[in-house]
Amino acid sequence: MSTSMNMGRVVFYEDRNFQGRSYECSSDCADMSSYLSRCHSCRVQSGCFMVYDRNNYMGNQYFMRRGEYSDFQSMMGMTDIRSCRTIPMHRGSYRMRLYERDNFGGQMHEMMDDCDSIMDRYRMSDCQSCNVMDGHWLMYEQPHFRGRMMYMRPGEYRNFRDMGMSGMRFMSMRRITDMC
Repeated sequence: MSTSMNMGRVVFYEDRNFQGRSYECSSDCADMSSYLSRCHSCRVQSGCFMVYDRNNYMGNQYFMRRGEYSDFQSMMGMTDIRSCRTIPMHRGSYRMRLYERDNFGGQMHEMMDDCDSIMDRYRMSDCQSCNVMDGHWLMYEQPHFRGRMMYMRPGEYRNFRDMGMSGMRFMSMRRITDMC
């Protein structure tokens, strides 16, 4: 049995070091421009969030847990945050199927725990689609959980290129556990 709960709260600030106008958020926000003209710092008071540098959960993504983020530019290389998504706390099993090609083609491997290199573990040089059956995951473009990342919640992901991830190869995956 798995359960998910949303219990996050984050305060975004227009300027670095928690200055300027602020916007408190405890749910998904597809477009922060109606609340802030820009966003350069935040305090995650509880929960976990994915932040995006474009509206509608597009563009570069960054995972945030409880803590202070005083300057997005120097900490993560992002110049601005335009949307955010809460990550529900998940208790239960984690399961994801990785596929070498789009539309669930090629080699398939089922994962239930973190994988720091799909090349080392499965001899897979590429992953172009996946099916997340249980839990919430982060997929990274480099081995050992490095590089750009993408948040994956339960669902079918038939083609990463269609999701705006053209040219990005996922080489490691990590479960988002109750570390939030």
